[in-house]
Amino acid sequence: MYLCSFYLKKQYLCSQNDKEMDEIQRIKQLRQELHEHNYRYYVLNQPTIGDQDFDFLMHELQDLEARHPEMADPNSPTQRVGSDLNEEFTQVTHKYPMLSLANTYNEQDVADWYESVKKGLAGEDFEVCCEMKYDGLSISLTYVDGKLTQAVTRGDGVHGDDVTANVKTIRSIPLVLTSPADPYDLFAPPAYPHEFEIRGEILMPWAVFERLNKEREEAEEPLFANPRNAASGTLKSQKSSLVASRQLDAYLYYLLGEELPADGHFENLEIARSWGFKISEGMKKVKTLQQIYDFINYWDQARKKLPVATDGIVLKVNSLRQQRSLGFTAKSPRWAIAYKFKAERVCTRLNEVTYQVGRTGAVTPVANMDPVQLAGTTVKRATLNNEDFIRSFDLHIGDYVFVEKGGEIIPKIVGVDIDQRPLVAMPVEFIKRCPECGTPLVRYEGEAAWYCPNDTGCPPQIKGRIEHFIARKAMNIDSLGPETIDDYYRQGLIHNIADLYDIEVQQINGDGSRTKSAQRIVNGIAASKEVPFERVVFALGIRFVGETSAKLLARHFKNIDALMNAGLEELQEIEGIGEVMAKSIITYFHNEENQRIVERLRGYGLQMELAEAQTPTSDILAGQSIVISGVFAHHSRDEYKAIIEQNGGKNVGSISSKTSFILAGENMGPSKLQKAEKLGIKIMSEDEFLSMLNL
Repeated sequence: MYLCSFYLKKQYLCSQNDKEMDEIQRIKQLRQELHEHNYRYYVLNQPTIGDQDFDFLMHELQDLEARHPEMADPNSPTQRVGSDLNEEFTQVTHKYPMLSLANTYNEQDVADWYESVKKGLAGEDFEVCCEMKYDGLSISLTYVDGKLTQAVTRGDGVHGDDVTANVKTIRSIPLVLTSPADPYDLFAPPAYPHEFEIRGEILMPWAVFERLNKEREEAEEPLFANPRNAASGTLKSQKSSLVASRQLDAYLYYLLGEELPADGHFENLEIARSWGFKISEGMKKVKTLQQIYDFINYWDQARKKLPVATDGIVLKVNSLRQQRSLGFTAKSPRWAIAYKFKAERVCTRLNEVTYQVGRTGAVTPVANMDPVQLAGTTVKRATLNNEDFIRSFDLHIGDYVFVEKGGEIIPKIVGVDIDQRPLVAMPVEFIKRCPECGTPLVRYEGEAAWYCPNDTGCPPQIKGRIEHFIARKAMNIDSLGPETIDDYYRQGLIHNIADLYDIEVQQINGDGSRTKSAQRIVNGIAASKEVPFERVVFALGIRFVGETSAKLLARHFKNIDALMNAGLEELQEIEGIGEVMAKSIITYFHNEENQRIVERLRGYGLQMELAEAQTPTSDILAGQSIVISGVFAHHSRDEYKAIIEQNGGKNVGSISSKTSFILAGENMGPSKLQKAEKLGIKIMSEDEFLSMLNL
């Protein structure tokens, strides 16, 4: 009897082991199948099974993985759904710097580039790979042994954000590459290298962009400005589940590594296509300048039918050997150039002008028009900038207006077809009162915009000031965002910036399921109490007081009481503080509501005086006005601004005859360089600057 029981138990255990082995084998099989179906659906656009069948396989895999946690794999198809965990992005140094390309808008510049390549190669024959220039967020993907290991944004070209968790939710980016080619098949494409990098563009398709904006409009939420910004904001979300829901896409266009399969850039991308990457079909290898022009002219029209945004053509010398021979300038590769398409223009009817109120109270008129297709999306609104802009076009309701997208992004009116103006058309009259709170508008001397002066009682200004207060360069409360601020305002939790410091976990914990995120928000608000005084001055949101002028005020007055009691003459004695700004500062601190807010902030423990450590450490740069431009290797731009101020210098944003010198890194803007040369202003390199300060 015992012997029989022993054998039965052994038989049961064997059957259980067999079942586990079968399930593990099934997990491997399902992963391979689902990777293949993802590739066929999102890259080839040739699905072989329906959505229901796909979901059935996915659910089966999820159930099996739940039963076998030892089989956990970050590259499993089930991981594409993303997570609700809020994670900080870490900075990564690019193995190969991500330089920008030189831009051109005319065929003559293309011809000049073509001739410079011919000259640089000493007459050697060369081919040019012509590609679409996609308008999205640049991304660098690293693969090791055929698996995605890291995804990094362009950042400043030297360092970028690690967004691997978010990128894994994008279905057109393979987590695991197609199996290496059979080494005995002479006609099979080469196998992928042990390690390589591939770069491309993260995009939000037009259809997704319009659907999301429609949903946001119905929910009375701010609309996304364009697909590129929407894609960028989505990829930078701290919740990968949100990224997954936004259905981003990706096109890859550049392969880098030590062991690439071919010398040709075009050939490498074709091989990469066989590994499972989504490579543009709009790519062609040519030899002559006329063939380049033909490619540009064809896609200038054909691009309008593409599912994603494009803004030009990229031309690259095809041979990697020749690329290396041509090399780089300080700003961009000599072997590549980007041709930007001219803005598309359409004509449509102006039906109405409405008005929006911004954070500072500036009132912006908006044209509401008959919907029209423009650069791949439906446009029915365009900014009119200000009253002077409206008068310059003598706009009438009912006018037929010409609309373009500035840089393929923001719709703007560029002209009026006077011949089509209706006889009964009425001229557009700028409003006299705030559309949000009814307060009479004012126009400050030297300003083009009209303002609502009710900064403590106008809802858009209140929310805008809170959003400004929490911004990175102000109080840096990064656990909050505009949508959360709007939600708290609607709930009545906050009415001004001081109310943030009264928020408690139980108030924002919802049904009790958001304890961790609620605690993170409360902790982030508490941590902001350590932000230095000059940033507190900037965070207050005083009209016309920017980051630089806030530092000047903080360092001159040393504490909030001295600043609050400053008179007009004393304020204007500070270099960089003019009459308009001085009057705005006085108006702000004479407002009783603002006085109460400042006292509350003081009571909560915010820094209301300049710390000793923040006073200048030397006067080497005393009296010098310095412009910072470009990308730097040793310090960030913000760090260099701090170094300049610590040594008595002044940061300025634009070049003038008063500029002492320009601290220039890589990719310095050509317009700044041209202006500096014209004015004879010295350009100082990063190393020269650090040497001068003995750093």
